[in-house]
Amino acid sequence: MKPLSFLIIGLLGGVFFSSAVAASSASVIMYHRFGEAEFPSTNTSIEQLDAHITELTSNQYTVLPLEKIVVKLKSGQTLPNRTVGISIDDGYQSIYTIAWPRLKAANLPFTVFLATDHIDRRSLNHLSWDQIREMQKAGVDFGHHTVSHPHLANINPQRLNHEIKHANQRFEKELGIRPLLFAYPYGETSLSITAKIKRHGFLAAFGQHSGVMGSSKDMFYLPRFAMNEAFGNIERLRLVVNALPLKVKDITPLDHLIANKNPPSIGFTVTENINNLDKLSCFLSHAGQSKVIKLGSRIEVRTHKKFEKGRTRLNCTMPTKSSRWRWYGRQFLVR
Repeated sequence: MKPLSFLIIGLLGGVFFSSAVAASSASVIMYHRFGEAEFPSTNTSIEQLDAHITELTSNQYTVLPLEKIVVKLKSGQTLPNRTVGISIDDGYQSIYTIAWPRLKAANLPFTVFLATDHIDRRSLNHLSWDQIREMQKAGVDFGHHTVSHPHLANINPQRLNHEIKHANQRFEKELGIRPLLFAYPYGETSLSITAKIKRHGFLAAFGQHSGVMGSSKDMFYLPRFAMNEAFGNIERLRLVVNALPLKVKDITPLDHLIANKNPPSIGFTVTENINNLDKLSCFLSHAGQSKVIKLGSRIEVRTHKKFEKGRTRLNCTMPTKSSRWRWYGRQFLVR
């Protein structure tokens, strides 16, 4: 973790380089709960949220609605430098009671990805449709997060179609909209799942792997930086919202679902002319720092440790002369 530690030291020292130049990338941060300390892995404390809002309103960043960011990137338009998007998954009640009043006062747009069964059950832990309509009327956007928040790789195609179609029906009835943005539950997907999401007419889909939008041209596997109590301090927020894309192509393996070859042969080709690729480091969540083989602009990542059942995340980062870091990530799944 030495490269990230070096970055944090630089950020703490105030080494920021402001720029008015346009960009073709954006960092998206992802929240779940607020002020619910009994769920530390998905919770962001109120103190952390207040610090995040102070940072995001410090005139260093441009916070835009997710859909606007997606549309601009899909059409090849430029975005302001240090563009940030805010997303919140699952629709917990603390969005309404804690996050929304603060984000609204700061004039920060955000998107909530809802699993509709959570709302229909009228659980006191989740938003109600009345609260959602109130937020929608005030300008909050809502995205699709299925009906029941299943592990999509474990359900059959018929069930997946139901998860999408039935949730769309609930959105249309309760909010008068059909969401254009989708978020994979748990960030889990595969080539076949993504193909089905595309066929249902979404503009884009988000995972839960770290990285910067604009790293690749795949709009149906977009990264987000997860925030929680352990990884939500102000230093990490500054790290990720100042990140730059590591632009790649020819990504292997093509599928995020690991079935036969385990561990897989991971690789990508860097599409920009970057002089200091020798400073690139890659980490796998199950194995730590991994062997990086550089063949010109081609990067191969190797580990001898077999991926365990569940999710394994890849993070590849490298420093730039401006004290901002390039970042590319993926999430693999062993069913």
